[in-house]
Amino acid sequence: MNALVWLTGLSGSGKSTIARSLESRLHAEQKLAYVLDGDAVRRGLNSDLGFSDADRAENIRRAGHVAAMLADAGVIVIAAFISPFRRDRDRVRELVGDERFLEVFLDAPIDVCEQRDPKGLYAKARAGEIASFTGISDPYEPPDAPAVEVRTDRESHDESAQKIIAALAARGLA
Repeated sequence: MNALVWLTGLSGSGKSTIARSLESRLHAEQKLAYVLDGDAVRRGLNSDLGFSDADRAENIRRAGHVAAMLADAGVIVIAAFISPFRRDRDRVRELVGDERFLEVFLDAPIDVCEQRDPKGLYAKARAGEIASFTGISDPYEPPDAPAVEVRTDRESHDESAQKIIAALAARGLA
């Protein structure tokens, strides 16, 4: 089995939490899975990038290549990236192949995301201390037709993870 589960949504929508829940469930089923977390990739591999549109595109391009290599090695990769632009997510889909790419939209209202924000990034963005913050001063383009849409303001993390596993199973990927 190899697949790329691409979790996309605003900061605070639950990407990292659901990614970890999904990873745990897959491990419990004896599946090889790995979380590629956007924050960790930004701190390491992509620490040379900023938040311009070009740098955001490069961040997703690099992450997509790493995810593709892991998927080629038989891993179910769970990528948790804001990835605000459709074109960048579509490039990753093309790289991995549509049959192995599962786009998951974590749809949560911005006020819920702000309430969950432990780092206070939304407050800093609203105060003008952070420029180019997705959802406040920069756009987020939701997927047109995600394979799975989870409402993290209405569903538990376990319910969301189970929906994703069901979608993977329906495609023969888990």
